[in-house]
Amino acid sequence: MVRLVQYNMRITIIGCGSIGSKLAKAADEMVEVKRIYLMDVDKGLAEKVAATLNKAIVIDSVEEELYHCDLVVESASQAAAKEILPKVVARGVDIMIMSVGSLVDDDFRKAIFEKAKISESRVYIPTGALCGTDGLRAASNDELDEVELTTIKGPKSLEGIPYLLEKGITVDDVKEKTVIYSGPAREAVKIFPKNVNVAATVSLLGIGFDMTKVTVVLDPDTKSNSHELRVKGKFGEMVCHTYNVPEADNPKTSHLASLSAISALKRIVRGEWFGI
Repeated sequence: MVRLVQYNMRITIIGCGSIGSKLAKAADEMVEVKRIYLMDVDKGLAEKVAATLNKAIVIDSVEEELYHCDLVVESASQAAAKEILPKVVARGVDIMIMSVGSLVDDDFRKAIFEKAKISESRVYIPTGALCGTDGLRAASNDELDEVELTTIKGPKSLEGIPYLLEKGITVDDVKEKTVIYSGPAREAVKIFPKNVNVAATVSLLGIGFDMTKVTVVLDPDTKSNSHELRVKGKFGEMVCHTYNVPEADNPKTSHLASLSAISALKRIVRGEWFGI
């Protein structure tokens, strides 16, 4: 165990929705955190969250406090992540990304990671609502043959997705378990930007966005957001199935995703790393 506690940390959280608000509350309770800066496209939402905390203030732009900030947390959207990532790493500030699908573009991702190395900025990616990433990370140090992610979600988790609407699929009309997508992770994270960010994490840890297969299943009877990760390679075979309880305030997000973000924030703030 390594313990390098940094007190008086200042954290900026971009996006005050389900995950962002829970992260802000967790950070507010950490003795190592001195100040929390909150930002959301809906400033009223950020102000509402800030009003429940002791250490939070609302800001209008991510650049506003970069000179004083130790860590930026993105919990908004892929579009927001793509906008703020270059600004944050260019300043040499660490960033934790929840919308991992923002890294699907190879040139963009390479530019971000190269800039982060030069500026000594760290890019943190939590595991999200998926178990088994530790095994995949280890296995990827030798030959991998197959990496497949199967995600099963209910109608509320998949409402309003343009891809489904264009195909004439009304989620409430589906009466039996139905495969609504099967293909490479690169397309999956674009089609389902709020639903399968774990596919991006799996791709980055394993054999890439084009070789990683993703299957998305709509099940009208399911009560959980489930992910099954299957990996085959020189190490052997691995199957890991996670049955997630959706967040009450946002069924597109699993509760474990929020817990994963909080866990990652604690490790970053406290400098404690187990199972790395």
